[in-house]
Amino acid sequence: MDELDLRILSLLQENARLSYREIARELKIAVGTVYNRIKKMEEEGVIKGFAPILDYEKIGFGLTAVIGVKAQGRRILDIERELAAHDRVMLVYDITGEFDIVVVAKFMDRADMNRFVKWLLSLEGVEKTNTSVAMQVVKEDTRLKLTED
Repeated sequence: MDELDLRILSLLQENARLSYREIARELKIAVGTVYNRIKKMEEEGVIKGFAPILDYEKIGFGLTAVIGVKAQGRRILDIERELAAHDRVMLVYDITGEFDIVVVAKFMDRADMNRFVKWLLSLEGVEKTNTSVAMQVVKEDTRLKLTED
């Protein structure tokens, strides 16, 4: 990764629909260079895909929960994999502290969240959970500023 890769990534984070030609024009480089750099970043797993940024409330997922999970040590990785595969789960982190795992998930309503939490508690190795409901989404953006420009 060099400065040019970061600049390409920054443009794609702003608008993933930019064409190779538009990126090349903005960065004053050859279209082939843009193509090769993006292809290499995809192959290396730096770019994992391209997706729109959604307003989840507008599509029926207005409830966000942050869930701490205390798990038996030998089962943590299995539980994390099961959580990561669940349709409602957006983020799964293996963390330090009182809990072993933190999960951010989106739900349609309390009943939807209740089903999820009961499912989670039924997983072998889950000892306890602590669910916090977001009262307001202040910032929800997984994009980072990568360059100084």
